[in-house]
Amino acid sequence: MNSVAQRLADTPSVRDTVLSAARAARAFARGEAELGSAMAHAWILTGPPGSGRSVAALAFAAALECSDPTEIGCGRCRHCRDVLADAHTDVLHIVPGGLSISIEEMRDMRREAAKLPTVSDWRIVIIEDADRLTGPAADAILKVVEEPPPHTVIIMCAPSIDPEDFSPTLRSRCRHLYVPYPSVDHIVDLLVAETGASPEDARLAAVASGRHIGRARRLVTDPEAQKRRATALKLAEMVFHRDEVFKAATGFLKGVDKQVKEMSDEQDAEELARLERALGKGGRGKGTQKAMDGSAGALSDLEKAQKTRRNRRRRDFIDLALVDLAGLYRDALMLSTGAEVPLTHPDFEGLSRELAAKVSEPGLVECLDAITLAREHISVNVTPTIAIDGMLGRIRLACGAS
Repeated sequence: MNSVAQRLADTPSVRDTVLSAARAARAFARGEAELGSAMAHAWILTGPPGSGRSVAALAFAAALECSDPTEIGCGRCRHCRDVLADAHTDVLHIVPGGLSISIEEMRDMRREAAKLPTVSDWRIVIIEDADRLTGPAADAILKVVEEPPPHTVIIMCAPSIDPEDFSPTLRSRCRHLYVPYPSVDHIVDLLVAETGASPEDARLAAVASGRHIGRARRLVTDPEAQKRRATALKLAEMVFHRDEVFKAATGFLKGVDKQVKEMSDEQDAEELARLERALGKGGRGKGTQKAMDGSAGALSDLEKAQKTRRNRRRRDFIDLALVDLAGLYRDALMLSTGAEVPLTHPDFEGLSRELAAKVSEPGLVECLDAITLAREHISVNVTPTIAIDGMLGRIRLACGAS
């Protein structure tokens, strides 16, 4: 398994900061020195979606927990392996499934952060998508971020430290580390090593995903993700076939709903079964029956959380499809203007050239604007069918297809 230094080799500034902090933390844990300026108890890792913020956060946690006496973040010791497999006892990894992170979740986090480490030197909390913290949730963890226990480290990940993305109050109490996009070559090496994909497939996934590590990984491992991408890109061709494009869009949305259901049904059922066991379902006695009788609130809360998670998954799938479609029109615009830049979708170059030949440059810009508007509408809970039909109508006008 690759060491932390190898995993972060493509971003030297991130690698050097993480390893320097881990060295200071190790000296502090051994009672050999104070933490100093290199290490802090609270961190905010920022970077564009797909830049590898969560990869950097897990690598940081592995470096802190590593037990190799000579190489920090060796990637070989049990602690490194467990952290990188997301299975370490002393690392709490919070990955929100809903549209926001609630105050109840952060109260639970606060209790976990207060615990002493059990098998290693540090108790580490990683919060992904910390931009989803509600105001009350951010306030709930303010104290523990400001004054965490001596052997606790909190690592939060967000797109940026803009006040719209991350609480300024929390920001003032964290050390900031920016994680830039990795290079295409780095993602190719990562995908080949992790998934066994061919270098050609890995390179296409890296480019087509816009260097989004998680999306690139899905594109080489998940046939459904590949199918969704192709279906979304072909909408640009269907635009010239009157109402067929709207039928195709409806079919795409039904496909998304089907996959969200397949992804969610088993997980929802397992969560419901765990909650019912915790409440005593199947047990005997008056106390058990009384507990089940009073379980309506807990069951309702679980149902709401599951519905929110499904909505989030659906919205994320649709947004990624629209990003893909925008990439195709961007390719057409680059070809039309003669710009010598790599294509986002090289395997759909033929369609991009067809669009460049059929649609004026101002028309291609209008297509991109229509996609941006649709993404904005969906982000504020406009029904996806309405948002996408409106987008396709605008694109047809821009392409002179109406």
